[in-house]
Amino acid sequence: MNRSIKDGFTLLELLVVLVILGLLISIAAPNLFEQMRAAKRDTSAIQIENLGASLDLYRLNVGRYPSQDEGLNAMVKAPADAGSRWRGPYVKKEQYLTDPWGNFYAYTFPGKHNKKGYDLYSLGADGQEGGDDDNQDITNW
Repeated sequence: MNRSIKDGFTLLELLVVLVILGLLISIAAPNLFEQMRAAKRDTSAIQIENLGASLDLYRLNVGRYPSQDEGLNAMVKAPADAGSRWRGPYVKKEQYLTDPWGNFYAYTFPGKHNKKGYDLYSLGADGQEGGDDDNQDITNW
């Protein structure tokens, strides 16, 4: 079997392909990263809505929202004074109480903003109040 010298690619051809791939990646990567950041913000808003529905179910069963001291952990484990009225867990795993950036959702009872009496929010990627883009607070009010 004789192979000719023309089989395969030259170094120049490989470099041209690598440059083209590099250009495509440099164009596509910023859009991809922005989509990922937007997805985290959207996920946080949906999780807050779902936690709010779980809190409402908790209130229907127990007769009140969890106190500030009990916090969102009352959604996973029954508080001492809930007795037989607690029919949880209302959230299956404690990890569902964290936002997409790994911080626990903030719960304030009594709340100052939400008509239901509690405030539920994420402080965003920076974990501090206020901010823009990824650092923006995501709230239930």
